[in-house]
Amino acid sequence: MKKLMSSALAGLFALGTSSLALAQTVIVTPEQETVVREYVKKKPLASIKLPGVELNVGSALPETVELHTIDAPDINYRYVVVDNRTVLVDPGTRKIVRVID
Repeated sequence: MKKLMSSALAGLFALGTSSLALAQTVIVTPEQETVVREYVKKKPLASIKLPGVELNVGSALPETVELHTIDAPDINYRYVVVDNRTVLVDPGTRKIVRVID
């Protein structure tokens, strides 16, 4: 009985932690990505280099990096151009939510 109970608790724990991971996933819709691409074309920024920073979703950008506002409805992210790639960032956490080539 203890073994069954332990297995059930382990399963619930795994389910709970995977749900937490899914809840943290940020979805950028194709429409939002199109708006961002068009905005960046109209208001281009100089590309910067960030040695030692990997451009992966979930990675945080240093406080020294200036984030720029996207003046468009329904887009609450900021952006910066790193190595000629547009990087969308959650301004509250400074975490990368999307890298657009």
